[in-house]
Amino acid sequence: MTPSRDFATGKLLTNPGPEEPVRQSYERTLHSDYGYPREHMDIEVRIQRGSKPPKDAADIVIYRSGSELERDQNKDVLGIIETKRPNRKDGLRQLKTYMSASSAIWGVWTNGKDIAYVYHDPASGALLDDYIFDIPGNGESVEDIGRWSKADLIPAQSHSLRPMFSRILQTLYANTSTISRKERLGSEMTRLIFAKIWDERYNLSAPPQFRVGLHECPQEVKGRVVALFDDLKKQLVEDGIFEESDTIMLDARSVAWVVGQLERYSLSKTDKDVVGEAFEVFAEAKLVGEKGEFFTPREVVKVAVDLVDPKAGQSIIDPACGSGGFLIYALEHVWRSMENAPRYRNSPDLELEKQNVARRYFFGIDKEIDLVRIAKAYMAIAGDGRGGIAQENSLHAATHFEGHSKTLFTDNGNFKEFDIVFTNPPFGADSKVLKDEAVQFALGHSWKKTGDIYKQTDKAKDTEPQILFVERCLQMLKSGGTLAIVLPETFFHAPSYRYILNFTLSGNNLKAVIDLPHNTFRPFNNAKTCLMVLEKGVPQQPQILMAVAQEMGHDHQGQPKYRLDPVTSRVTNEIWDDLAIIRRELGQPHSPDNKLTFNVNIEDIKNQIYVPRYYWDNPSQTLKRPEGVEPLLVSRLLDERIIEVYQGHGSPQSVYKGQGEIPYIRVADIVNWELYRNPTSYVPRHVFELIRGKDGVVLRQEDIIFVRRGSYRIGTVAMASPYDKDILLTRELLVLRVMQENNEYGIDPYYLLYLLSHSYTQEQIYQKVFIETTLPNIGNRWQELSLPWATAPNVRRTVSKRVRNAVQSKWQALKNLDELQAEFGNITT
Repeated sequence: MTPSRDFATGKLLTNPGPEEPVRQSYERTLHSDYGYPREHMDIEVRIQRGSKPPKDAADIVIYRSGSELERDQNKDVLGIIETKRPNRKDGLRQLKTYMSASSAIWGVWTNGKDIAYVYHDPASGALLDDYIFDIPGNGESVEDIGRWSKADLIPAQSHSLRPMFSRILQTLYANTSTISRKERLGSEMTRLIFAKIWDERYNLSAPPQFRVGLHECPQEVKGRVVALFDDLKKQLVEDGIFEESDTIMLDARSVAWVVGQLERYSLSKTDKDVVGEAFEVFAEAKLVGEKGEFFTPREVVKVAVDLVDPKAGQSIIDPACGSGGFLIYALEHVWRSMENAPRYRNSPDLELEKQNVARRYFFGIDKEIDLVRIAKAYMAIAGDGRGGIAQENSLHAATHFEGHSKTLFTDNGNFKEFDIVFTNPPFGADSKVLKDEAVQFALGHSWKKTGDIYKQTDKAKDTEPQILFVERCLQMLKSGGTLAIVLPETFFHAPSYRYILNFTLSGNNLKAVIDLPHNTFRPFNNAKTCLMVLEKGVPQQPQILMAVAQEMGHDHQGQPKYRLDPVTSRVTNEIWDDLAIIRRELGQPHSPDNKLTFNVNIEDIKNQIYVPRYYWDNPSQTLKRPEGVEPLLVSRLLDERIIEVYQGHGSPQSVYKGQGEIPYIRVADIVNWELYRNPTSYVPRHVFELIRGKDGVVLRQEDIIFVRRGSYRIGTVAMASPYDKDILLTRELLVLRVMQENNEYGIDPYYLLYLLSHSYTQEQIYQKVFIETTLPNIGNRWQELSLPWATAPNVRRTVSKRVRNAVQSKWQALKNLDELQAEFGNITT
């Protein structure tokens, strides 16, 4: 593994501790949000205090100059940052000590979740940690904090919004005295965000009201923010978005602190669903997690809207609108097209025309009233469209819609039809629609397969909401209309979901499928998804547009994800966002220069698999066949009966693990070509015999065990030793056995072990592993693996002999251990 380097200085981080990610993140914030050049930063700076040599070092120091020759702790230090690992609360006194011994004017303490600011008052010399709520940017003084014009406000970095909101939540929850429950903090935060967006969009020549100056009393700050919210509230009370009695309940200091965190940013310019991000962080798990409501990242929304390219006059609906992300971006897209269209471009009433489009053609439904209010407020601030959003359960029958939603979405007991449906339906196996409600849907029934034909039965069943949403979206779509929907990857390949895919594509035109990163909805949900775009009632076009995004800006914990330099393999400052590349490539989908976007002929679709990476020729991972080899398909060896395959046995109940003498081998136990025997997983013989049964495979020496399913390690292999006869194998494993060693290919067990382990083979795994619900699975696609078979017999013999020697040396070691145990007693290895 290549050692990591410090972002600011490029210094080698030889032994980074758990606080290092906090430091690296804040260095990037200092550079991207505050404008400090990297050459003005240094790390691990020893601050001299008194006559004794300093023992500790300041984590980050900001200097006035970028020249190392001019660095003097008594004159040139501008600011000092002390970083700690998450959950560490100490270090503020240490920061003040550094500041008192240097020329630092300001300081920051943070553990990534919490943050505190320190100001060195030049008049009194005191170090104040209850005085400022932000730090100055490059070229600014502390007195400049809060003095920006609205034009000076910068977009927040999209990848830093979630950490910022998480930090705000942690601090408010720990320190505010007026509100103790997190769900109420969510309501407060939403009001503050709307007040800020309202401030940004109107009276642009005036200074921001959402600000906190150096000497301002928190009560003054809160007074301005409350006035902003009251002004906004007046516009929205009639629509039921806010009540007359609604106000901001946070104490003044907490309001001032939040303002300090957000004041330098323009949330309306930020390339993100700001309210959706905040709501995900602040909302209770019962709203966001258990009900399957995960907000669609703006990067995904952009790709969907660009693919559909909505125009003025087309009716648009999101039947699971959440905080309104799809609607907001689609509205902005339509408005941009209006500004460039001859019909609208020179119209003196363009702004009125825009508002008219928003009011007449944009619609949304959500069953959570809090989300409906947020979406309505968001649309109202953006430029109206609030009247088309209503609370309702989109999966209810049209005859059950009531009130405003009945007027908006139904006509004579049927659903109205729209030109475009954008949606990311709630998904999750824990939130099924009961069969009494699902019975109204064709997909709410069991289906029977006869040959290649699927037919609906009369038996209704409890059904996942995302399945029913597909049918409901098609019902609400006009003939010739376009649906863009995010669905679990399982829909696009799994035989158990084949009837749903056939139903969805029957009579419709599949235009595009975008392979979304597994991290798209993490850390809130582990589902791997794809974005599908289709046209209703349109014949299938000859080619399907596909694209593969491996990452889109954050990792599985929601932290920023940066690209690696392809030459040095070191982390760069570039956010890894493949969806941004895909958006650029969508303009020329047939270009041979495209890296992530491509077209697949409909006749080249195999086994009804529509997962894009299955067809992707990844230019950065193009398989380079070694010299002197030819590809040999595993399926060919199976067809010619050179090898046979057997299934793993199954899993014992946990109560039996560690209670017997038979090793139970799981995915994690396939290590270094060996079956690792974990003593804590041994099971009694009667359990082993029951699970294996009469027909279960009995391992033989030189059998190859292959990982076919699991959270990781798919494609990893091991070889059974002479001591592995009585072994219980989990079903995630396959057993490959060479039946004809004297074959024309020279394939014996040892050469096969080598071929399956070769990087040429392993690099094919990525394209063939799909996600079923949340578990990666290669299915039977391992049979499509192409082995790097050496054409020269002497090469094959040499490789086989050397692998045999290596493996049998390990077996001898195992034998020695067994003899040691037999003579001196059992040992654990």
